[in-house]
Amino acid sequence: MKKNEKTIKNRCWEVIELRGHIIDSLTLSKLFDEIIARGGNYVSEDISIGRTKENPSYARIRVEAPTKRELDNILTRLFELGAVPVESRPVLLKESPKDGVFPDGFYSTTNFETAILFNDEWITVKDISMDSAILLLKPESATPVPRAIKMKDVKKAQKIVVGSSGVRVKMPEKEAGSGAFEFMTSGVSSEKPVITLINAIADEIKALKKNVSSGTKEPPKILFVCGPAIVHTGSRLDLACLIEKGYIDLLFAGNALAAHDIEASLYGTSLGVSLSEGVSVFEGHNHHLRAINTVRGVGGIKEAVDRGIIKDGIMYSCVKNGVDFLLAGSIRDDGPLPDVITDTLKAQTLMREKLKGVKFVVMISTMLHSIAVGNLLPASVRTVCVDIDQSTITKLADRGTHQATGLVLDAGTFLRELCKRLP
Repeated sequence: MKKNEKTIKNRCWEVIELRGHIIDSLTLSKLFDEIIARGGNYVSEDISIGRTKENPSYARIRVEAPTKRELDNILTRLFELGAVPVESRPVLLKESPKDGVFPDGFYSTTNFETAILFNDEWITVKDISMDSAILLLKPESATPVPRAIKMKDVKKAQKIVVGSSGVRVKMPEKEAGSGAFEFMTSGVSSEKPVITLINAIADEIKALKKNVSSGTKEPPKILFVCGPAIVHTGSRLDLACLIEKGYIDLLFAGNALAAHDIEASLYGTSLGVSLSEGVSVFEGHNHHLRAINTVRGVGGIKEAVDRGIIKDGIMYSCVKNGVDFLLAGSIRDDGPLPDVITDTLKAQTLMREKLKGVKFVVMISTMLHSIAVGNLLPASVRTVCVDIDQSTITKLADRGTHQATGLVLDAGTFLRELCKRLP
């Protein structure tokens, strides 16, 4: 029998332990459900329940399965939920067979804080995000560096973690006194105190900006991920106001947000509808194309702002206030604008790079962009999703961005109220 492989009455088993707020987060019940659903059984050897929010709970559980393969399948899922084996084993590495291909059996990451056991030391994985593998750089050195890597970025013969041995996932701790944010996470519903929740978001943003002004070594960044509904609802100037006040450090959007924002600046319309009167104007249907053509003619958005062509709005405020923006393209785009990155893999790489240092994300009325950004975020980043369609918020969480808290509200009302609360 191999070391660490145990059997009892023709069943394989492993003892695991789980720490943290595992009761109120329902992690322990999820763990039990996963064991049974995957054909295993369990024996609770020790469970200690914390009496306050500051006191975490603990569980020690023996997991049983008919075969080693079934046990490994169960354990892989349990480790994703934050469980760790009582008997720690070192991580296993295997070389990638060629560029862009992970080795068979590679460990697929979650977006939770992750560490690997290498040379008897637990080392935190850098740049963690879901649906990646773990690359170990400089494995022969005294300071090896594990980091999450996307499939497209792996090179031949790089050392990649395989299996779940020696991998530890830490579930986010429930924050004490999280107030309105704690209430926001209690399911998705339109029946919530909107003003209270917007106040909580404003307080979070102000607190982060206070950290910046106090001269922290790495100032936290605030990212807004925005869809064109912001322009259609007539709230583009509210978003521009937040940019001008210094509350937004980074903007992610697509071609449509920028195109319609520029259309509004040039023609006073969005999709050909007058923003002041709410009616379609003559030949307004081609205004967005004319706006894109104008910007293409001068070489880009910054050039159009510098020449006085674009005089107000979201993109104008970004340029004038030095706020970084990234416009990622899609197959639906008209034009597109010269600033739009049409190579989706290049856009993904740039997004991942720009997300470093981001501590707070507000996603507004853009389902696909929100899911894309959510897939690149570690679970430790506070994330708020605002959408009039409740299913957008649900889909974001279903695709792994479990930390996202949802607010079912139209973009215009949200931005106007948020702008009022940020001096």
